[in-house]
Amino acid sequence: MTTYEPALDVAVQAQATLGEGPTWDAAKSRLIWIDILGSRVNTYDPSTGRRTVMATEQHVGAAKPRATGGLVLNLRDGVALYDDGEGSEVTPAPAIDAVPAPAPPPGSFRWLHHDPTPGRRANDAAVAPDGSLWAGTMRYDEAAGGGTLSRLTGDGEVTTVLDDVAVSNGTGWSPDGRLMYYIDSPTRRVDVFDVSADGQSVTNRRQLALIEEGAGFPDGLTVDADGCVWVALWDGGAVRRYTPSGTLDRTITLPTVRPTACAFGGPNLTDLYITTARVGLSAPHPLSGSLLVVPGAGNGVAQPAFAG
Repeated sequence: MTTYEPALDVAVQAQATLGEGPTWDAAKSRLIWIDILGSRVNTYDPSTGRRTVMATEQHVGAAKPRATGGLVLNLRDGVALYDDGEGSEVTPAPAIDAVPAPAPPPGSFRWLHHDPTPGRRANDAAVAPDGSLWAGTMRYDEAAGGGTLSRLTGDGEVTTVLDDVAVSNGTGWSPDGRLMYYIDSPTRRVDVFDVSADGQSVTNRRQLALIEEGAGFPDGLTVDADGCVWVALWDGGAVRRYTPSGTLDRTITLPTVRPTACAFGGPNLTDLYITTARVGLSAPHPLSGSLLVVPGAGNGVAQPAFAG
């Protein structure tokens, strides 16, 4: 196992309360990322430095590009479609949070699946190889069994995949689509499932890796072209890479204690973007809440857009 402190860059200096969900939007050559508790969707174009920000009016757990344009959002009260995914342009500044975030234009928002549940909010989500959205939820108090993982198709059909989780988090697929990786953070486990031939269901859940006590909690994940799983460690100040057999072979140490998720982006999908949080920290690092990037960290896999 290799531990190193890479040439870490700051893509966007920000003070996101709970930065999350980095996603490379290949159609627009930009990175999408969110602030869950700040109710914001951000975009960043690394080639120009252009940034946008949009308020969602509800806590937002994930934002993913749609094949037809716009975004699909995993919101507190369900999953919604935004026809205009742009928001307002932001002039680069020390902290993006100082810029007001406008709401989307009237008529640009519509529910795909509306399911408000008191005390519950959306969390991480991912788009499967078949274009469906696998969306997680959790209770605000993080109670065991209060969260779910559901599969949503483009026409709004919903299937509950898991109905007994606490904090539904990182979800991703192997390059061949035959395996799905998943994290329920309090378990400290990174689990793996077999995916059915039609991609609609998963079976045979087992442990890929267990995060040891004192190393933090597994949060968001991404899978690279070699089938290795990169996991952000909340309260661990690191991102780890595990091989398909579950062997830890790389650790990237970070200056911020609460990385939340990671994703490959850039024109060649070789740069690892890492979101961070400052929520709950009495003395957060100056970069807590920022979007970080490790250039040339590995080789990512192009992510599908939501087929809705």
